[in-house]
Amino acid sequence: MFESVSGLLAEHADLELQLADPALHADAGRARRVNRRYAELSQIKVAHERWRAAVDDLAAARELAREDEAFAEEVPSLEAAAHETEERLRRLLIPRDPDDGRDVIMEVKGGEGGEESALFAADLVRMYSHYASARGWKIEMLESTASDMGGFKDVQIAFKGSSSDPSEGVWASLKYEGGVHRVQRVPATETQGRIHTSTTGVLVFPEVDEPEEVAIDQNDLKIDVYRSSGPGGQSVNTTDSAVRITHIPTGITVSMQNEKSQLQNREAGMRVLRARLLARQQEERDAAASDARRSQIRGMDRSERIRTYNFPENRIADHRTGYKAYNLDAVLDGALQPVIDSCIQADEEAQLAALAGDA
Repeated sequence: MFESVSGLLAEHADLELQLADPALHADAGRARRVNRRYAELSQIKVAHERWRAAVDDLAAARELAREDEAFAEEVPSLEAAAHETEERLRRLLIPRDPDDGRDVIMEVKGGEGGEESALFAADLVRMYSHYASARGWKIEMLESTASDMGGFKDVQIAFKGSSSDPSEGVWASLKYEGGVHRVQRVPATETQGRIHTSTTGVLVFPEVDEPEEVAIDQNDLKIDVYRSSGPGGQSVNTTDSAVRITHIPTGITVSMQNEKSQLQNREAGMRVLRARLLARQQEERDAAASDARRSQIRGMDRSERIRTYNFPENRIADHRTGYKAYNLDAVLDGALQPVIDSCIQADEEAQLAALAGDA
């Protein structure tokens, strides 16, 4: 794996020259892509330098230990440092998901459990909002359909990060959240105090940086307009401001009614449509990729039950990684990072194993 480092360091030097060229910044999209790649390779460059330094220090200590036993005492700690820096570099050399630096559009949908599922959907929206705020991400509510008791039947949210480092990108973390989330608790509607099990679905899509990235032929779109409605179907708008966009070739349909302007709803709908089409392309790419490149944790089956939130035991469990903790209250307040880290670590270990098997 380390054989590729010299080529990556040469690419890093080339990107450094490109970033110094004012002409690059005239093209915002290209500048963004170059910045992301530069940030990614900068981590590899620093990790490689630290690994080389650790290896050199270890070699020097072993050489000196032949003449002075005092230096032999330093060898074990230097061996550990060399191993640690080598492992860090090895993980950075895993082929990164090219979408890691992208922002995200998330959909949270009520599933089995009726009103309780919708209430839990609202809990998940709150959890992701608090987590995003802690990460310094911007949050934008694109669309929501409220339930009678104040939950969400369906909600679409955009998360926007600020870092050019792909490892700190929104997609790099939230891509693992797609799937079925199961909740076990006594619902607000339960009069006998019995614990119920309900489910809520989460879909996560990388957002398109530039509209030109995903080519959409206007002739492939069917656009309907209608009046916005609230809970129970009552009209909340006297004009046809709500928009439904159907992409005929794929059958993907997006509806927007949060904004009062038809134009604003159409723009928001196109953002979601582009994200869904990009995700579709990504799934096709992943399906064709080798096992070493395909994510072992973020599968394409969106009906997969990925996590259980058990309120009586204050327990959260991720079924893909085996992660379990008894701090559900804190997680729902936004302390989600350890759960996500377990997914990242399991994904990296699976890819390292696959790469070792191919070697």
